[in-house]
This record gives sequence, C-alpha cells and structure tokens, in this order.
Amino acid sequence: MIRFLQTPGPLKKIILGGLLLIICGAMVITLIPGGLGSDIWGQPGKGVIAKVNGDDITADQVRRTAQQIARQQAAQYGQNAGMLMPFLLQQATRTAAEQLINRQALLTEAGRMGLHVTPQEVRDDLEHGRYAATFFPGGKFIGETEYETLLEQNDLTPATFEEDVRQELLIAKLEALISGSATVSDSQIRDQFIKQNTKVKFDYAVLKLDDIRKTLHPTDTELKAFYDSHKASYANSIPETRKIQYAAIDTSKLADNVQVTQQELQAYYDQHRDEYRVPEQVKVSHILIKTPLPGPDGKVDEKGVQEAQQRAQDILNKLKAGANFEELAKKYSEDPGSAKEGGSLGWIGRGRTVPEFEKAAFSLPKGQMSGLVKSSYGFHIIRVDDKQQAHMKTLDEVKSDIEPIIKQQKAQQVAEQEAEALDNQAKTQGLAAAAAAKGIPVVTTDFISRKDALPGLGPSSQFMDAVFTAGEKSAPDMAPTSQGYAVYQVLAIKPPSTPSFDEIRSKIEDEFKNERADALLRQKTQELSDRAKSEHDLKKAAKELGAQMKSSDFVLPDGQVPDIGSMTGQASVAFTLKPGEISGPINSGTTGAVLSVLEDQAPSDADFAAKKDQIREQLLQSKQQQLFALFVSNLRDQMEKSGKIKINQQEMNLLTKNGNEEGL
Repeated sequence: MIRFLQTPGPLKKIILGGLLLIICGAMVITLIPGGLGSDIWGQPGKGVIAKVNGDDITADQVRRTAQQIARQQAAQYGQNAGMLMPFLLQQATRTAAEQLINRQALLTEAGRMGLHVTPQEVRDDLEHGRYAATFFPGGKFIGETEYETLLEQNDLTPATFEEDVRQELLIAKLEALISGSATVSDSQIRDQFIKQNTKVKFDYAVLKLDDIRKTLHPTDTELKAFYDSHKASYANSIPETRKIQYAAIDTSKLADNVQVTQQELQAYYDQHRDEYRVPEQVKVSHILIKTPLPGPDGKVDEKGVQEAQQRAQDILNKLKAGANFEELAKKYSEDPGSAKEGGSLGWIGRGRTVPEFEKAAFSLPKGQMSGLVKSSYGFHIIRVDDKQQAHMKTLDEVKSDIEPIIKQQKAQQVAEQEAEALDNQAKTQGLAAAAAAKGIPVVTTDFISRKDALPGLGPSSQFMDAVFTAGEKSAPDMAPTSQGYAVYQVLAIKPPSTPSFDEIRSKIEDEFKNERADALLRQKTQELSDRAKSEHDLKKAAKELGAQMKSSDFVLPDGQVPDIGSMTGQASVAFTLKPGEISGPINSGTTGAVLSVLEDQAPSDADFAAKKDQIREQLLQSKQQQLFALFVSNLRDQMEKSGKIKINQQEMNLLTKNGNEEGL
C-alpha cells in the first residue's frame, strides 16, 4: 500500500502544483513569532522571490505554481484562452508568490507552536482522506507501480508527495487550533435563517435589449463617425498573412518500410539494460494489529501495546491450529487496504517497507508464515506467497517493446535526411521541381495566418514559427512538423493592416447597435424607475414607456426569476423593500427591470427548527475562515516587520514582466 510499511525517506520542499493553495480570510489575533532575529537570514539572492524564516521561495517554484493557476483559469475561456493567457499568467504570478509565502509562514509558525504530524497520520489521510478515491478506489490500493506512475506524471516522487501531504495536515492542525474559538449565537442563527428563507412576491416591468436594438437604424454618417472614434481599436486588426509552398515528409509513412535488424535490437537492449532489470521481490500477505500512537508527551501506552500483542498472538495461535489466513485477515487485520484482499499486499521489493517487515518477508521461504513481527505500526503476521529472484528480462521478452522505438528513431532519421536532400535540391532547382523529382506533392496555400492548420502537417507551431520569420521569396528552407518535416518557401506576405470602413461595415454596425442599445436600455430603465416612483404606479409607467409587465411567484433569495435572473444580484433589493415600495433600475445586461413588492412571507418556526443546525454550521465555518485569515494576515505582518519574511521585489517584478511577455 502507499508507503503503509515504508520508512520515511528523504524529504524535499516542493510545491504540489496548485493542490496546496492557502485559503485566507481574516482574524483578530496578534502574533509575535518566536525564534531567531531579523538579520540572520540575509537578503534574498538572484532567482529567489522571498525568504521565509531562512527558507527560499524560488522563482521556479512561483513560476510552476503560477502556470498551474493560469491554466486552470484559462480553461473557462475556451477559444479566447490563448489571447488572455499573458494577462492570466501575470496575475497568477503574484497570486502564486503570495500563496507560497503564506504557506511557508504557516509551516514555520506551526513548528514554533510545537505542532507535528506523525507518519501514521499521513498514511491514514492517504487511505481515507481526499486522495482515497484516487489511490484507494473502493478501499483497495491501486498498487505501488500505479501509485508511482501517477506521481511521476506530475513530476513527483512518493517521498516528496507524502511530505506535501504531511505539510497540508500540519497547516490543517494549525487552522483547527486557531479557528476553534469561533462561536455563533442563537440570535445570529435566527437572523441568518430569516435572511435566507424569507420569500417575496412582486410585479416587475421589463425592457429588453434586443427590442431596443431592433429600433436602431444608423445612417452611414453615424457609422463612419463611430468608425473614426474607435479607429484605434481597429488598428492592425487584420493579422499578417502569408502565401507559401511546402512539401511534407511524413515520418509515420516511412516507419512502415523501416526494417529493424537483430543487431539493432541487441544494441538498444545493451544500452538500456538497467530498464530491464527486475529486482528481488516477494509476494506477501499479512495481518496487522496496530499499537497505540505516542501521546502528546511522546509516551506510548504500554498497556495498549500489550493488549495488541495478545490479540495478535491469539490470531497466530488460530493460524497454527489450521485456521484460514484469508478469513482471519478479513476479520481481524487493521490494515483496511489489504484486509479486504485477505491480507494480500501483492509484490514488494526491498526498500519498500520498514526494516523489521522487510527482514522477515525476504528471509522466509515461499509458503511459510512468520511469528509476530513488531514494527512501528504494530504486530504483523506475515506469509510469503511467492518469491522472485533478481534477474534481467531477456531480449526476447522485451523485443516487442524495443522494435517500435527503433522503427520510430530510424524513420525520424530517414525523414530528416530526405528533408535535407529535398531542401538542398530545392535551393538550386526550385521547390516544385525538386519535389516532383522525388515524387512528393507540393501544396500551394492561399494567404494563411499563423493560427491556420495546414493539410498533411497537423498542429505544427514550430513550422508556423519558421514560416512567419522567413523573408518573402527567400530560399527554400526546412522545419519540423508534428508529423515529420516540411520544406517550404514564402511566396508573398501581407503585413498587418487596418481595415477600411467598407471592409468592416457590418461589424461596425453591430458594434454601434450594441453600444447604443446598451446605453438606451440603461437610460430607459432609469426613467421607468423614476416615473413609477413619482406616480406611485409601476404599471402606468410601464405602459407609458412600452415595458412589459410580469408577476413573480414567491421566490427565495437564491431563486431565479424570468428576465431578471438570479435574485442574488441587483434584484436582491426586493428583500429590503416593504410591500408597495418600488425599486431602482435592475440591469442584467440583456434586460432592464423595475420591481414593486406585493407581499413578503416569513418562514415558520417549524422550518427554523429543521434548518437551525445546518445554518449554525454554515455560520461557524464562515467565522472560522475569517478567524484563520486574520491570523494569516497578522502572521505575515509580524514576520515581515521582524525581518523573517524578506521580499525580493526586483525578482518579483522581473518574474511578472517575463511571465507577461512569454505567456505559457
């Protein structure tokens, strides 16, 4: 299982891409962090964004975390993500730096306060916490190999990942300690209940943006004036385009004709022998009876240890008497992951378990069972189900894995050689003639932009970068594509340009109507509200201004109303008005509305009794977050004043600037 029997390895400080983001709110506590004085750590050096109690927050750490944040934010923008990425990355860079500094400050303070997390707590969290569904689906461990593979995909090792989990738990302990003093009163609960559960019913008059837009018929004079006033936004809005010729060489087609010799297979195998070494392994099952964890004073309950030993001995006696190992493991083992599998841990190698467990497992013959083996986790009864000596896989065993790799490598080399030969010939004979001589079709494009996809090339940013940096009618050249190589020549270039009025007249008309309709909607909605209030009659004002009258059902503060939308927005004003009162303008973007409250409906005492506990929990969580966040704020302030947090503003500015220019 996930390091369930593993000794702690070397721990590194890493950031688990965006997974360990600190949630901050606000709290009234003044902290005076203890420890060393302000000058001992020195100033942050080059490549270091900040020092926190002597620990570096590096630019690389900030950059990696910022990229994760920016990518998560970009996902919601769809096709516009690429355009917004530089801005998102710039914002994410400062956010990431603040999160990492706050996180390290919290870890420092937790240590100063004597808080700690045991290896057992880490293991329990992996098995039963937020990662359980990933690593223990259905309560069953996915296996060491799959566990390590998943972590490797995120550039993590088990040791670094488990250290991050330990730090998460440590911060959680600190948060629980600080926020534990939060309380809510019965009056606060009732006030919140009434706020959340009072219903209102109202009439409302609606004006629609589309209706106003249909009444607009701008003249050419108005549109030309609009174009002139917005000309800066249209400057160079037509991107540079290029007309090119290219001949593509597809690596995958060449691979079909590539032959791999026995000598090549042998050579690759010899060069990569370490990849095919299989370490000594044992397939084991065990039954675990846990011993008590050390208390806050570091002492262990010896009576509890003796009781655990006696329970383990009783199970061992039953096994010696002929009881079924799998059935007893399912019934008594306190390792939930393996207990469901009859105690099976599968195959394990050396270095994967604590020394006591490893020594017993690797010394027992196949099919034999141990006596009681005590480790830091408790008492184990171990059975060796199978053994495998260290060996190296033969070439025949791995041939099917090696052959496709060599084929791809050889095809890539052939493609590069053919592209170079075609390029050299094209420079003297011209691309069309050189490609025809080799039987390679030539594609001549219309004018294309950098973002266009070209036939036979697939998504090829490197190729398009080369095309859009080459000179017009310069000699043919070659560039890699996602499918191989291509030899190309730029035939003509159209630089970025500003469209004329006639070229984008329809676009200008759309933008003119949108802008004018939005302004008119806001103006008319304000007039509707003013008239209704002065005349004390919303229906009359609606008729005078051509607005449509509607009536709502009773609606809660989190409800939705047609043509108004969510009642949590501007329409929430309805819950502050008395029956008969008229609201100000409510704008949703596509509609404008004014409402008049008809009736409000207070919730019942029975409803309060049913929801009281839920509301108490909501309020308590909110207060706890507020308490912890002010703790974070005050901690940062005190550590900065004492010199324990030192910000390298020059490096921060440089990192932000580079992130804005380079994007992701």
